Amino acid sequence: MLLWPFSFSLDIFVDKMPCNLDWDSKLQQTMVEMFPLKSADVAYSKIRGMLWTLGDPFTKLISPKEFQSFRIGSDGNLQGVGLFINVEPHSGHLIVLSCIEGSPAARAGIHEGDEFLEIDGESVAGINSEAAAQKLRGRIGTTVTVKLLSVIIPREAIKLSALSTAVISHRSVDGHESKIGYVRLSTFSQTAASDMENAIQEMEDQGVQSYILDLRNNPGGLVKAGLDVAQIWLDGDETLVNTIDREGNTLPITMVNGHALTHDPLVVIVNEGSASASEILAGALHDNGRAILVGKKTFGKGKIQSVTELHDGSALFITVAKYLSPALHDIDKVGIIPDVQCSTDMFAASKAWTSRIKSTVASNLEADSCILVAEHELEVQRSKGTAS
Repeated sequence: MLLWPFSFSLDIFVDKMPCNLDWDSKLQQTMVEMFPLKSADVAYSKIRGMLWTLGDPFTKLISPKEFQSFRIGSDGNLQGVGLFINVEPHSGHLIVLSCIEGSPAARAGIHEGDEFLEIDGESVAGINSEAAAQKLRGRIGTTVTVKLLSVIIPREAIKLSALSTAVISHRSVDGHESKIGYVRLSTFSQTAASDMENAIQEMEDQGVQSYILDLRNNPGGLVKAGLDVAQIWLDGDETLVNTIDREGNTLPITMVNGHALTHDPLVVIVNEGSASASEILAGALHDNGRAILVGKKTFGKGKIQSVTELHDGSALFITVAKYLSPALHDIDKVGIIPDVQCSTDMFAASKAWTSRIKSTVASNLEADSCILVAEHELEVQRSKGTAS
């Protein structure tokens, strides 16, 4: 029963089968080998080996726990205590990366850098961050005891925000004040577009005159969320992205009578960690003349995937098509090259421009060379009196 989705994968898989691969025989052989297996992990391994022969690393099977984590990242909600944790690579200790503001963990006084010793009386030595996260999650209203300082934390519904913002204020020597809205999007969850719309509206009310959208190290997420974010910035009936199937048929995905929330100048920052929906959004804004791209070449993942949840809670991801940018530039395995590369070599030139202004933004943004280059590009646009 676990294998039924594989029976139609030949019809929807985007690439043609490798010439030396007889998929029907491979499927039959795998089913025969799986029949006597009693371990789910071994069965998953057999299926993954079969999918590997397709030559596409993104067509894959993930376990129930992995799929649960994927869904949490996509819908932006979980039931837990509001902590981001990770294993410190040198010591192997489980440490707190950050607390979600207002969460049970934050109210209990847990801070970034705190080290976990036990969860509900069990040592965390040797377990990975995902296993520890599973122990911290649980039904709303229950509690979990963690040994940092013997803290008992109630579990609640936690809203994960993929968005962080700041207003960068500058005042030049002639007294002119400018405000730049900085928006960093870390993933494309179900709430990404609505969160961004609210953030942009709030900054518009504060008198922001231009924007920096930071998509660095954003691996993607829900493609629909990426398309919804693009429509916050675009007008009319613009093409957002094109899809191309295994037969070479191209289909544009377009807006219908769109109305941008703002027409202020926009710079988008990307890097080699910007992938999938990030690349779709960057391509849509760039190819439609809405934004200048700053940073480094993107990852190059332009695949459309079908996700099928199986009866045991695992999930099958199959690549069914590929994306092209609105200008028909290939994204998959190619990436998007920004208009302006940013590196430490450009820091001095950017710093020269910022030396005549006073910034009120946090120092970590002031020291970021790509943000400084983005600010410079916005100043060039402002001086020309043109908007992106």
